[in-house]
Formats: sequence, structure tokens, C-alpha cells
Amino acid sequence: MEDNNSQNATETTNMPSGSPAFDLPAGSDSRQGELPINSPPFNEAEWIKLIFMLSDTQGWLNKLITTALLQAQFKERKKLYRRTYHLPVTSLAHILERHYYKILRNPGSSKFTIPVIEILSFLRLGYETEATPIPGTLHYQRIIDAGKIIGLDRLNAPITTIVIVTDAGGKIITAYPGHCYNVTPYL
Repeated sequence: MEDNNSQNATETTNMPSGSPAFDLPAGSDSRQGELPINSPPFNEAEWIKLIFMLSDTQGWLNKLITTALLQAQFKERKKLYRRTYHLPVTSLAHILERHYYKILRNPGSSKFTIPVIEILSFLRLGYETEATPIPGTLHYQRIIDAGKIIGLDRLNAPITTIVIVTDAGGKIITAYPGHCYNVTPYL
């Protein structure tokens, strides 16, 4: 015997005619104006509350992130957090996870062998370095010669240069010890 309360997930119910979000061009589908029964109704008031809660939470997290990052003691550290050149915590985590020698993940990647404070200092210096476009992408690179060995490249050879990759807005995406991308002038 079939239970009248159980419903198939693909079962549909009719929506009022003229619902613009669900109307399809005439003749395109016989289920025009139908919604799956298991679709929750849109509650605008609750959705707005959710957006405000997420906004407040993101603001709180941003303050927490800034406070944590500013605890690193090096000269002019606030220069890493400008609107035109900035280091998001997600990018810093990527740089450390992939390119810091104390993190044993990604063994085939180039690795920084200098302290984190020095890495941050070099990233700060990137602001003053000319950005050149990376061919085939929308990203830019800044190359810094540290004047000393700062890490190992992919082949485990000592290296003195740092590549900083940013987007067009100046957000640092990654940085690593290594060689620059081949930059060909645009004609």
C-alpha cells in the first residue's frame, strides 16, 4: 500500500501563472510554471537577516584577521594592507602552506628558507617594484632580488629572487622563491 504522505523528490506542484522566475518560452516545456515540491519558499525577510548576519560575521573576521596579521613585528607592516597592494590572509596561508620550508606539503614547490617576518618584509617591498603583465593571464608579477639566498627553487638550487604574483587590483595571489614568468613585450 502506498503512503499518501511520501512524495517523490521529482514530483512537482503548480505555481501561480505569471510567476516570472519560472515561466519558460511558450512551447518549450510542458511543465511550465512548475516547481519541485521540495523547493523551500523564498522568505525575503529571513534572507535579508541572513545577509546582515553574514556581513557582520565577515566584518568581525576581517578585524580578527587584521589584528592577527599586524602582530607580526616588522617595519612598515601596514604597507601590506593598502587598497592598491594588499595581502589577504588566504594568500598568506597559501604562500606558507606551499612555499615555506617548515610546512612539509607540496615537496615539488620552491621553498622559502628565511623566517616568516623576512618573507613579509620582502612582500611589503613588492609595492615599490614595477609590475609586469604575465602573458596569457590577467595577473602581474613583481620580481625582487633579495641580494642573499632566500630559498630553494623547484630543483633545490639556492635562489635569491622572489616572484610576487598579483591581480590587476594589487591583491597578492602568491609569492615564491624562483624565476619570473617569461615576459614578452606586447606589440
